[in-house]
Amino acid sequence: MHQKATEEVRKDYIYHAVETREDENKDGAVKKTTTNEYDVFWVNRVPVQKLVKKNGRELTLDEQKKENERIDSEIAKAREKKDKAEDKGKETDPRGNQMLTASRILELGSFSNPRRVKLVDRDTIVVDYSGNPKAKTRNHFEDVVRDLVGTVWVDEQDKVLVKTEGHFLNPFKIGAGLVVNIRKDTSFGMEQRKVKNEVWLPERLEGQGAIRFLLVVNFSGSLTVQMSDYRKFKATSTILPGMSTVESETTPK
Repeated sequence: MHQKATEEVRKDYIYHAVETREDENKDGAVKKTTTNEYDVFWVNRVPVQKLVKKNGRELTLDEQKKENERIDSEIAKAREKKDKAEDKGKETDPRGNQMLTASRILELGSFSNPRRVKLVDRDTIVVDYSGNPKAKTRNHFEDVVRDLVGTVWVDEQDKVLVKTEGHFLNPFKIGAGLVVNIRKDTSFGMEQRKVKNEVWLPERLEGQGAIRFLLVVNFSGSLTVQMSDYRKFKATSTILPGMSTVESETTPK
């Protein structure tokens, strides 16, 4: 299954995501736990996350209004960014960010130790990845990929990335740590599942470690996002103004 074809089918789905964040103190003990719940779907060819609960509490009407306004702004900025990039002949992801091709990943590192492994009763090809710290990069995202080591699982039949695990062997910094600062051994993982035998959707994301990005992110601890309740769109009521909601149905197994 080609990535673009997969993306087109994903636009027909909505799912629920529960994000659990545990902030740690300098001794590694959990000092605060935060849980947010989102509905994840596509609007105007842009994937968005709509916050629906904070620590188990439904949003107030004022909070709902602000969340809808945030989403509207996010969509408009993403579309403008993507349109400008396409006008220049650049291929981007749905948010207008530069895409990292498979050939470019190989230039930034190498794959090794291929083997076949059963994953949830499906055949996968598993390979290890090791970035080359000396590889020349073109942007900050490539800097990150170059400094990673990890393992990827690719579904043998659909040719889709279904699982990844990775971590930073060394501390990672950009701009002397003023732009990005990631602690050594910070790790991450991602898993996808096949829904209705037609599309792969995220099932679980997780991370552990310490990351600082400008003044936007300053986090030390663990983060887990669990996805569920995958549903298809159906024109009935509304999720956002001018947008259709989805049919109620049992979550696919």
